Amino acid sequence: MGLTKPIEQIFIKLKRYIYMYLKNIIRGERLMNTLIVDDWQLAVNALLRTIKAIDPDGKHVGVRQSREALDWAEKNHADVFFLDIELPDINGLELAKKIQKIYGNANIIFVTGHPEYALDAHKLFASGFLVKPYTQEDVENVLANLRFPVAAKYTHNIRVQCFGNFEVFYNDVPVRFRRNKSKELLAYLVMRKGALCSHGEILQILWEDLPDSASLHAGLRNLIFDLSHTFEKFGVNNLLERQRGALAVNTAIIDCDYYKYLRGELVYGNMYRGEFMHQYSWAEETAANLQFK
Repeated sequence: MGLTKPIEQIFIKLKRYIYMYLKNIIRGERLMNTLIVDDWQLAVNALLRTIKAIDPDGKHVGVRQSREALDWAEKNHADVFFLDIELPDINGLELAKKIQKIYGNANIIFVTGHPEYALDAHKLFASGFLVKPYTQEDVENVLANLRFPVAAKYTHNIRVQCFGNFEVFYNDVPVRFRRNKSKELLAYLVMRKGALCSHGEILQILWEDLPDSASLHAGLRNLIFDLSHTFEKFGVNNLLERQRGALAVNTAIIDCDYYKYLRGELVYGNMYRGEFMHQYSWAEETAANLQFK
């Protein structure tokens, strides 16, 4: 009996942690894209209401057929899929396998009135399992423990486009840079996928025809300041990771078509048409390598 109060306190702290986690998730204007698949419209509507209560700024879609879900998945992007298991055309387990082929890393949450399917869901490495009837707290719990977390990706709503010309967006509005070289610096760091790049390496890329000099190093420091200041105006203070004489981009806070293509997400792979950071000659080798991926 003496353990009852401490255990209650632990659960209170745990619920508070989950609540704060989810509050962090929904800071962005559009945090999660979710797709709900259930052949019963009332079930779709109920889950849509619950998810919208948790993530009011997200994009949440419900469909009633597996084939409709596959068609949607090939043309759009979802962070989380809520799948009923007993579907009339393609059952939820088979649908999950097809979605995983499209996306590679896909958060699948099965929603069913039959708990005996839990083992089958586990074998597919599902992110969660909801048994009907569920509560909003049940949904919050599975979202707080996704196999592939989505919170960091949308923390600052920075979207980077590498296919075609290199462009940067904040809340889907193009970011304007004071200096073209600042934008080019960011492009190179994005292409290096979070690897630390020495200042000497960066100087050779940005000013390949000029010898190393103190003035070039001063110019690079100005670009770093300008790049940092550009995003600090949006409240983003952690875009760049710095070490002595080296620089990297924080890949955890950007949404990038190039990274998604490398992860094998088909919807982004279909967007690649042979052009990669087209305005920068130093990106040509990467563009050529992408042709053979």
